[in-house]
Amino acid sequence: MLKIDDISYSIAGRPLFANASATIPDGHKVGLVGPNGAGKTTLFRLIRGELTLDGGTISLPSRARIGGVAQEAPGNARSVLDTVLDADAERAALMTEAHDATDPARIAEIQTRLTDIDAWSAEARAATILKGLGFSDEDQLRPTSDYSGGWRMRVALAGVLFSQPDLLLLDEPTNYLDLEGALWLETYLARYPYTVIVISHDRGLLNRAVGHILHLDDKQLTLYTGGYDQFARARAERRALQAAEAKKQDARRAHLQSFVDRFRAKASKAKQAQARIKMLARMEPITAPEEAKFHRFTFPEPEQLSPPIIGMDGVSIGYDDRTVLRRLSLRIDQDDRIALLGRNGQGKSTLSKLLAGRLAPMAGQITRSSKLRVGYFAQHQVDELVLGDTPLDHVRRLRPDEAPARLRARLAGFGLMEAQAETRVGQLSGGQKARLSLLIATIDAPHLLVLDEPTNHLDIESREALTEALNSFSGAVVLVSHDMHLLSLVADRLWLVDQGGVAPWQGDLDDYRKMLLTGEDKAPKDPRPAETGTEPRPAAAKRPSREVVLELRAEARRAEERVEKLTAMLEKLDAIMADPATYDDAQKAESFGRKHAEASEAMLRAESLWMQALERLEAAERA
Repeated sequence: MLKIDDISYSIAGRPLFANASATIPDGHKVGLVGPNGAGKTTLFRLIRGELTLDGGTISLPSRARIGGVAQEAPGNARSVLDTVLDADAERAALMTEAHDATDPARIAEIQTRLTDIDAWSAEARAATILKGLGFSDEDQLRPTSDYSGGWRMRVALAGVLFSQPDLLLLDEPTNYLDLEGALWLETYLARYPYTVIVISHDRGLLNRAVGHILHLDDKQLTLYTGGYDQFARARAERRALQAAEAKKQDARRAHLQSFVDRFRAKASKAKQAQARIKMLARMEPITAPEEAKFHRFTFPEPEQLSPPIIGMDGVSIGYDDRTVLRRLSLRIDQDDRIALLGRNGQGKSTLSKLLAGRLAPMAGQITRSSKLRVGYFAQHQVDELVLGDTPLDHVRRLRPDEAPARLRARLAGFGLMEAQAETRVGQLSGGQKARLSLLIATIDAPHLLVLDEPTNHLDIESREALTEALNSFSGAVVLVSHDMHLLSLVADRLWLVDQGGVAPWQGDLDDYRKMLLTGEDKAPKDPRPAETGTEPRPAAAKRPSREVVLELRAEARRAEERVEKLTAMLEKLDAIMADPATYDDAQKAESFGRKHAEASEAMLRAESLWMQALERLEAAERA
């Protein structure tokens, strides 16, 4: 049992904990949440004994082992597998001693202890953990020096999971994992035999891997039962009740004060007035909770382009002489919301770079709208910010002619307020750096936004703000993310990047999650016909499930929305074509005529797809 009893701690005179207490029984899986800067990582350091408390105590059972990922694994010639095996210090020491021991009694003791700790299955257990985190059998035998920092963090995480401490402390473990690794970790933590406390902004992990939420706020700790969604509801109810009580108390105070003000000077009422003054003094103030700090992302809106904005025909891409993806025939329209799925190393980031114009095709043809602007965000770009410059410096370089007030307004639109605008980037938090990189990626009002792991370092409130901004954005979005909550709320199309190709995923995110966790390599059969135009084979006389009907309704709604958007576009183009002034400039008239023809062609296709969707929906509802 972990017992946090009446602790206090301050940094540079700023209190992070004030008489805070919490008790976490053995075997509990707990998510530690709270505002950025509240002290979550500091609490981990206090539990590990790296910092000294100002007051109170933190206690654990004697001989309890505490484990966590403090830093990445060292880069040396030792293999990844051996590095993970070394993380179990007792086993490693016993194995070394067993090799050199000569005393029969000691040899017997060593062998008995190795059996007790299941040392003989250690290599298989370590290999299983590494595979779950994205290392193939061949990768596990390579030296750690072959890997970059992010992959070495995975090695370090594998090491602490393998050593199975009695109290496992994990600080944002999914930040350096892809979707597959994050889903595997969720399952692993849910089955972990000992106590786990995890700091995370991944709502999916906090709903599926933990059974309690420890909330750090206003220097206090509160333990809630259930996952994050239950915590959010309970927190909202508590805030509403607190606000209502504060309102009632304010009314009561006003009533008492009114009596005092009216009758304090009257001798006949002086005694009653004094009694009410004492009542006011004894009232414990109930403070209405402040609204959570919630900074919106403000994406500039692009003008509408005729579809498609990107088209590919037989495109192959890769690096040097190595082809990663081949024979791609894809299309992106401005209203698309696409999530790229696929196991690690299959080419999601490679495709993202192609779409962003950072990588040229090796073969085939890619066509882009002539006025297409693309915004690209990749996690490595956060590391490319100039650490000695301020956010204001970064934006000023991109908009040298804009007034300082306008530049600050741009920063404020991404949650970088006055204090952060002139702070050196090296002193900003990871979330603030990510916000600055997102601002830079979107400053030119892109028609297509390509986001490769945009949520790393963003807290839950910021992720919700990003979700809202993407859903309001009128351009196309292509997402690579391990945050399934974000993908489920933003993406309406799923592309699977696998075995050198890209194809629509014939299922939903839950199907994909199930496929990853069960090891199956097949998508569920899609009730919709393929986009080749061939009719589906007649189904057996079986009533479609409710999920199938709901998906067909969603498909019909999306098709209708696309028709509505194209209708509005054609109305604007019709007005322009009907204006005699348009024909004063022959080149301009020709350009609008071409756009009108493209939009008309797109409308025919959209109406056809809408009718097909309605027919499939009607057939399913009649069955």
